[in-house]
Amino acid sequence: MKKLHIMLDCDNVLNNCHEHWTNWLNEHYGLSADPKAMKTYDLSCIFPTLTREQRRFPLNKEFFSGKCEIKPGSAECVKKMLDDGHEVSVVTAHNNETVYTKFVWMAEHFPFLGRDDIIITAKKQKVIGDVLIDDVPENLEGGGYFKILFDAPYNRGYDAEANGMVRVRTLEEAYEIITKELT
Repeated sequence: MKKLHIMLDCDNVLNNCHEHWTNWLNEHYGLSADPKAMKTYDLSCIFPTLTREQRRFPLNKEFFSGKCEIKPGSAECVKKMLDDGHEVSVVTAHNNETVYTKFVWMAEHFPFLGRDDIIITAKKQKVIGDVLIDDVPENLEGGGYFKILFDAPYNRGYDAEANGMVRVRTLEEAYEIITKELT
């Protein structure tokens, strides 16, 4: 079996970030937005009455602790990737407000990954690896890796196949494709 460097996005691939964020904003501002109604990655599409500062306010809190949940089966799948001899990195977008709590969240839910396995960058195309699994098409476009688009309401209008990507709904499904196509 060929050993690969598999890169995983954190938010909305390993966790339920948008769902948690939406729920927090709904509770805090007395709204009823549905994260499944998102047509873009930007929360302003379902919270048009909130300012940017209001939408980003939870990021100044310990946002990733508590109710931000791990996606079912993701820890087991990442552990299997490691057990199969692959290098696994979490490649997540830069956000000064959540860096510390994201590291704490990762340590709690993925204790078998170390700090060196977490890469924080705003430009994922600069990171070298064999595979990237991400929910934002722009993070996959132009990268020199096998591209797997993690399905989300805000990317369903994007033609993954026409853009050289494979669409999946679970991390387990992504790993099956990686194993079949690349190893």
